[in-house]
Amino acid sequence: MSRLSDRTRLIASATRRGEGRRPVNPPLERASTMLSDDPARMQDPTDGPVYGLDGTAAARELKAALCDLEGGIAAFLVPSGLASVTLPLMALLRPGDEVVATDALYGPTRRFLNRYMAQRGITTRYHPAAATTEEILGLITQRTRVLLLESPASLTFEIVDVAALAQACRARGVLTVMDNTWAAGLAFRPLAHGVDVSVQALTKYVGGHSDLLMGAITVADADTARAIGNSLDDMGWHVSPDDAWLALRGLRTLPLRYTEQHRSALQIARWLEGRPEVSRVLYPPLPGSVGHDQWSRHHDGGAALIGIEMKGGSATAAHALMKQLALFGMGYSWGGFESLITYETPQLGGRVHPPVMNGALLRIHIGLESPSDLLADLDHGLAAWRDAL
Repeated sequence: MSRLSDRTRLIASATRRGEGRRPVNPPLERASTMLSDDPARMQDPTDGPVYGLDGTAAARELKAALCDLEGGIAAFLVPSGLASVTLPLMALLRPGDEVVATDALYGPTRRFLNRYMAQRGITTRYHPAAATTEEILGLITQRTRVLLLESPASLTFEIVDVAALAQACRARGVLTVMDNTWAAGLAFRPLAHGVDVSVQALTKYVGGHSDLLMGAITVADADTARAIGNSLDDMGWHVSPDDAWLALRGLRTLPLRYTEQHRSALQIARWLEGRPEVSRVLYPPLPGSVGHDQWSRHHDGGAALIGIEMKGGSATAAHALMKQLALFGMGYSWGGFESLITYETPQLGGRVHPPVMNGALLRIHIGLESPSDLLADLDHGLAAWRDAL
């Protein structure tokens, strides 16, 4: 049989045969202490988890499914999406090392680099979000140990040539770590493009219901896996069996939700593009948008996260628009079933190379509601925007 599609594989792993009568989903095991029958085998991992930190059935099955999805040799679960980025950096970097990263990096990741890592003798160099491959590589020095990739970038959605950067970094002895939350392991597979470590916030699309916090780290080679695994052991981080079970349940329907939300987001992005209040729509799957050429060459889909650069405006106008909306929740995160909106202009001020904007920057996440209902809601919000100008 030829290789199954993602949609089928993520379900087929639950219905596999040869294990006797069993539930479709693994049992939910809440356990810290694991008992053995033989004192000589109490620390033998081939008998199963030695302690609750090793992960019970749901966590083991979730890690196996993520490895299969992303094409890795090992996967690790951590308590948040941010932890999935910070753990590999702590594992792979030492005092005196340097990180190169996009200036449009996820805010908490940037804070971690500028505060925690800087205090420990690790420096970060930020390249402009729209830098070319050559410009990014030009920032690499003898001290550079990691290139931290986020593509599309946070808030402004620039896309870099991941494969070209990964290949060039490998030749220079520089490791690549990529935050792949936007593609959710579906629309883009970093490890297949030469990246060493792929991370994602399972909080977002994998969980899919805005009811858990978790991150995943998937790696391509044994040495990197060992370094990250050792650091995870030393940190003592763990995910609860309940959250692992919920994430595994979300993973089964991920392709359907991701595809449907992408379809709705593209429809809404096209509508926004024609609105007189909007200067630019920042959504790589939209023809003519930032990153579209790179997206069309390397991606098989897209998240439902859209940046809206308005024509002029202020925080007052942005808040008026947001308050008028009835179907968009005002809250951070994304990837769940619900639509959300945030005002993001203030975050741009923290960049080394802030982008030139024609007006206020809003970000919307498109959920599973009917696109026609969301468009009507946005129309009401834009009317409130105009009245507030």
